[in-house]
Amino acid sequence: MTASLETAAQPQNLRRVAIDPVSRVEGHGKVTILLDAQHRVQQVRLHIVEFRGFEKFIEGRPYWEVPVMVQRLCGICPVSHHLAASKALDRVVGAAAVTPSATKIRRLMHYGQVMQSHALHFFHLSSPDLLFGFDSEVNRRHIVGVAEAHPDIARKGVLLRKYGQEVIRATAGKRVHGTGSVPGGMNKHVSRADRELLLSEVQQMIAWSQDAVDIARTLHAQNPALYDHFGAKRAPMLSLVRPDGALELYDGVIRARDADGALLFDGASDQGYLDLIEEEVKPWSYMKFPFLKSLGPQHGWYRVGPLARVQNCDFIPSPLAESRRREFVAWGQGRPMHGALAYHWARMIELLHGMEVIADLLDDPDILSGELMAQGPRRHAGVGVIEAPRGTLIHHYEVGDDDLVTMCNLIVSTTHNNQAMNEAVRSVAREYLDGQELTEGLLNHIEVAIRAYDPCLSCATHALGRMPLELTLLGADGTVLDRAQKSSEGGFCHLDIARESDA
Repeated sequence: MTASLETAAQPQNLRRVAIDPVSRVEGHGKVTILLDAQHRVQQVRLHIVEFRGFEKFIEGRPYWEVPVMVQRLCGICPVSHHLAASKALDRVVGAAAVTPSATKIRRLMHYGQVMQSHALHFFHLSSPDLLFGFDSEVNRRHIVGVAEAHPDIARKGVLLRKYGQEVIRATAGKRVHGTGSVPGGMNKHVSRADRELLLSEVQQMIAWSQDAVDIARTLHAQNPALYDHFGAKRAPMLSLVRPDGALELYDGVIRARDADGALLFDGASDQGYLDLIEEEVKPWSYMKFPFLKSLGPQHGWYRVGPLARVQNCDFIPSPLAESRRREFVAWGQGRPMHGALAYHWARMIELLHGMEVIADLLDDPDILSGELMAQGPRRHAGVGVIEAPRGTLIHHYEVGDDDLVTMCNLIVSTTHNNQAMNEAVRSVAREYLDGQELTEGLLNHIEVAIRAYDPCLSCATHALGRMPLELTLLGADGTVLDRAQKSSEGGFCHLDIARESDA
C-alpha cells in the first residue's frame, strides 16, 4: 500500500464507507473508511461526533454542586466523575487528606463502580463477539444470544454487575448519580444492614470473578494468533500506582512506561499533570488527542486502562488477582502485550481485584462510623486524578473567592486512548479489510477493536469549534426555515435553502 492510512491522496477519487454509529459502546461515534477502486484502504478515522460542553457550563457554578453535576457526563461511570471531582475540590476546601472513614467509603464506592463496569463491558458488550466470533450471525451477536447459548455465563455477568451496583447504592445513596461524596469527605456511612447484605454474597462474587478471568484467559489461549496480534500497536502506558509500585485505582502517583516496558517517569504528583501531558486538537473529531510532552505529539501518544495498569504496576495488592497477573505477564514472556483483545483478560483481573478489595473494606469497622468531613486552609485550585474503569481520569478546577468555579479542565479515560483507538482500527483495517469486498462481519472487526478499549464517547467530547457544525431550523410543519454552518476554521454562514428546495 503506497498511500498513508493517516492522509489519503486525492480523497475525491475514493469511496467512503461509514460505520455510523459504532454499536455496543457508551455514547455516539462513527468510523469512516476511504477505499480506492481496488478496495485498498487509504484512510481510517474514528470520529467522535457528539458535543457535550461540560467544561464550559461548569464555570460559574458553586463548587459544591460540581461532584453531582459532572456525573451527568455518563450513566455508566458516574461514580468516577463524582469521586474525581470530589478529590479535586477536597484541596479547595483544605482537605487534601480526608478522614480514614471517608477514604474507605469512597474506595468502597469506587471499587464497586470498577467491578460493575467491567462486568457490564465484558459480559454484555464484548462477549457476543468473543464467544460467537466476529463474523457470526448479526442477529445472534448480542447479550440475548449469549443468554440463550451460554446461560451460566450470562447469569454470572448480570449478577456480578448487580452486586457492584448495590455497593454503589450503599455508599452513594443511589445506583446511578448518587450524592454520597462531597468536597472534604462523605455525607453518609454505610448502614449495618447494607454491610450485612453485601457480605452475604461477597464470597460468591469472588468465585464468579475468578471464573470470569478463566473465561478471558481460555479465549486467549484457544486462539493466540488472533488475541496476541489483533489491533496490536506498540504504545507507552500511563496509570496511577501506589508509591511502592502496586496497582492503585483510587489514589497514587503517576507512572509511565515506554512500549518496551522501560520507565519514562515515576512518582509524579497528580497536581502536576500539566507538566506531563499536553492535548492536541484535530479538525475531524470533537475528542482531543493527548500526548506525553517528553515524547512530543508524533511519538508521545499512549494507552491507559486495564491493559496499561496491569502491566504498568509492579504487583497487585490482593492475592488472587496478583496470581492471575503473574499468569498474564508470563504469557507476554517478559514483554508488554499490545494486542487490543488483551484488554479483556486484564479487565477481568481487575474485576477480581475489585472484589477482593470490596471484601476487605466490608470487614473494616471504619465504614460504619467515624468522622466523615475534613477541612483546612482554603485554596483556589485543585486536581483530582482517579483510575476510572476505562483508565486515568483527570479533573482540574479553579474556584474564585465567591465559591464559583472559574475554570474546569477534564481529561477523561477515553480521551487518553483516542490515538491508541485510531491506531488500532487502522491496524485492523490494514490486516482484514484491505483489498476485500466489505461485509458486515469484516466491518464488525473495526468495531471489535474499538470495543476492546471500552470507550465512553459521551465523556470524551469537548473540543468545541474545531469540527464543522451544521444547524437546521425546522418549522412546525417540517419546512426548513434556515440552515447555517460553522466551518472547522471558525467561519459562519447561512446556507441557501431556496436552492436546496429547488434541487
